Amino acid sequence: MNFEKLYETIFVRKSVRKFSDQLLDNEKLDFIRNAFNGTRPFLPSIDIDLKIVPRNSVKGLLMVKAPHYLLFFSENKPGYLINTGFILQQIDLFLSSVGLGSCWLGLTKPKKVFPETSSLEFVIALATGNPEENLYRKNISEFNRKPLEQIRKGDKFEDIIEAARLAPSATNSQPWFFITNNNSIHCYCIKPGLLKRIIYKKMNKIDMGISLCHLWLAALNKKFGINFYTDPDAKRNSPDDYYYVKSVLLKQ
Repeated sequence: MNFEKLYETIFVRKSVRKFSDQLLDNEKLDFIRNAFNGTRPFLPSIDIDLKIVPRNSVKGLLMVKAPHYLLFFSENKPGYLINTGFILQQIDLFLSSVGLGSCWLGLTKPKKVFPETSSLEFVIALATGNPEENLYRKNISEFNRKPLEQIRKGDKFEDIIEAARLAPSATNSQPWFFITNNNSIHCYCIKPGLLKRIIYKKMNKIDMGISLCHLWLAALNKKFGINFYTDPDAKRNSPDDYYYVKSVLLKQ
């Protein structure tokens, strides 16, 4: 996996919702599977699996019609949703970097009977295929994201948090908040209200994994040594309406 190329793709990547009906050949499908095998997990102890299935193997609301869907499966263990977002965003960026469209699908799931089975729990899907719309954004101004000042406290590691700011999220909810001090970035997720909790509690954790992937790729690009850890003080002092997720120690 070319992580430098993934980092560069962060700044032009977009969700594609119009795809050609043309199926990808077996060589390209194997190329995607090999890329998946080259991803870095957030939590290596969690077993995961990826299946690539055709259109007639899935169902759901707000479906994006694509020739292929990537179905992500995982053990249901603490942190598995963050791990899902962290890994699958590497694939999302990879697909864009090689000229394929992709789109996260939170309300799509496999049909009860489909050719590719897994013993693990289905988590979420990505649509993919050849795009029938512009694949890349022209510049940063095309991103509809909160300004940096609204999602962080502290003035360190601005370039790294900027990459996390551009991460995709469910209905563009952008649930993240970052606090910097010394050599650490402390990461928090918004607490969804009662009406949104059923849907967004799961999706926001995946969203946090996506943003942590962007943050990690940016730190790699800046040649930082990276260590994810739990900081009891940062957890105790979570901002109002946010809960603590993880801290990132950066060393040069």
